[in-house]
Amino acid sequence: MIDKKNISTVIADDHPMILKGLHDELAANNYNVVGQATTGMQALELILTHNPIIALLDIDMPLLTGFEVIKMAKEKKVDTKFIVLSFHKENEYISQAKALQINGYLLKEDSFSEIEECIKCVLDNEVYFSRSFVPSSLAIVSEDLKKIKHLTASEKTILKLVAEQMSSSEIAEKLFISIRTVEKHRSNIIMKLEIENTTSNALTNWAYLNRNVIKEL
Repeated sequence: MIDKKNISTVIADDHPMILKGLHDELAANNYNVVGQATTGMQALELILTHNPIIALLDIDMPLLTGFEVIKMAKEKKVDTKFIVLSFHKENEYISQAKALQINGYLLKEDSFSEIEECIKCVLDNEVYFSRSFVPSSLAIVSEDLKKIKHLTASEKTILKLVAEQMSSSEIAEKLFISIRTVEKHRSNIIMKLEIENTTSNALTNWAYLNRNVIKEL
């Protein structure tokens, strides 16, 4: 077992009381908190400066969200394990966390003992999701991500533009292809993603709801 004093940690939350409470719990349990942040930008700077073993980040922060911090830090090839702490239980947030390959996802209602369990798991290279999540939700999200990954490069490009709520004619003009080709791609995407409602707006609605995941493709 790694000595907790050797587990360097950066924590970030824009709520001062939550940040203080997290810091005090970690410090009382001998973790080495090397930095605290109240904005996403501060968190990113601390992570790039210290390259901590663990970063515990809120999702909703000013300047940069926790997800944006993680994406940008990963692009800089840091070795940090990322755990998000949030009030959000919605599937779109789970999807984005999975798409970014985040190591852990905890809810702010979770006890500190679960935070410690999560830290232990991610240090063992396991992915940890709060026990408060309904297992079926995690399974559905995983299946949706698998389906997206089966799309061709062209279909992914079309899907990104659909998520931006561009019409078929706008997509055709942007990509210098025919509207008929766009519609064919849309039909194939609907089939591969197994979207049950086949109306013209079905794909647009699905893409908009999953836009945060799609933009990571």
